[in-house]
Amino acid sequence: MKSYYLLIFALLILNCNEVKNESHESIVEVETASIPVLNLEEANRLAQLPLHCMNTEYPNKLNQTIGSNADLKSPKELHPAFYGCFDWHSAVHGHWSLVSLLKQFPDIDGKADIEQKLLQNISKENIELELLYFEGQYNKSFERTYGWAWLLKLAEELHTWDDDVARELESNLQPMTDLIVNKYLEFLPKLNYPIRVGEHPNTAFGLSFAYDYATTVDNEQLATLIEERAMDFYSKDEGCPLEWEPSGFDFLSPCLEEAALMKRVLELEDFKVWITEFLPELSQKDFDIAVGEVSDRTDGKLVHLDGVNFSRAWSLKYIAKDLPEYNHLKNLANMHINYSLPSIVGDSYEGGHWLGSFAIYALNSIEK
Repeated sequence: MKSYYLLIFALLILNCNEVKNESHESIVEVETASIPVLNLEEANRLAQLPLHCMNTEYPNKLNQTIGSNADLKSPKELHPAFYGCFDWHSAVHGHWSLVSLLKQFPDIDGKADIEQKLLQNISKENIELELLYFEGQYNKSFERTYGWAWLLKLAEELHTWDDDVARELESNLQPMTDLIVNKYLEFLPKLNYPIRVGEHPNTAFGLSFAYDYATTVDNEQLATLIEERAMDFYSKDEGCPLEWEPSGFDFLSPCLEEAALMKRVLELEDFKVWITEFLPELSQKDFDIAVGEVSDRTDGKLVHLDGVNFSRAWSLKYIAKDLPEYNHLKNLANMHINYSLPSIVGDSYEGGHWLGSFAIYALNSIEK
């Protein structure tokens, strides 16, 4: 009998040691990334990207449907405000970049020159000509919804900048802003299914930026419509396959952009329930997702993966905002920014014409 009890005791000790070992092995050390900072030095560096391209007409990708010989015009003739930076949407968010940097850093190098360039491009006359392009028979859906979203982000940035230059620019841009708002109001009720790709047409991205604008300027009609459509599209989603991302040249994360949109439109407690079903792995303290690795930054598509790193970062930061249990996502966001930020200035025009805006928006998402 004594040997029986000794055997039981030995088995208990062995089992206890195994539990301790398993517990010890489950502890995962997470690397702490340095926190990237958008300071005056970095602002001066990043400002060079849009300054270099905003008045660079060629090379240019027009994405134009040609109805007749009358449509065969130069980029500057077709888009006198936003003709640079390779394509229309990149020109728009290049202007947003400069507005954002001016607003944050009044002592930025070349301030007067930057303001002059903005006023020259976003003039009342140029915006009137831009409107004509959207009124053409074959280009009514031009830049839907990616370019639309960035136009409203530019309008939002101007609206929140307390400066005389901003008031003039906002006034000049207002007809285009109104046009894009109306295009959202017309298009969203007709969209039966969300577009979930990792590039320009992504519905969640387009709705997020438009929603930011709507709530900033108190456009209740647009904000309410976006809330309704977001719920229609995404409220029942579960188990988003984050392991499928990124695809070969994504610059947006379909899963994380959707989560960031739902964080905007849901009450906080409702979002906590929703995100638990949609991306349950995000709550794990050791959650990790590898950065998008760029093999060739001279390839206009492959360099998109620098963009996915920045857009993942701003989405992760937004998801974690006001949710302490998700604070670990901020460190992961910093890792993504730190991978791509050093490479975008002085690199190929293929990335330089647009990645500065993504970097600035990602840096702006870091809590000051």
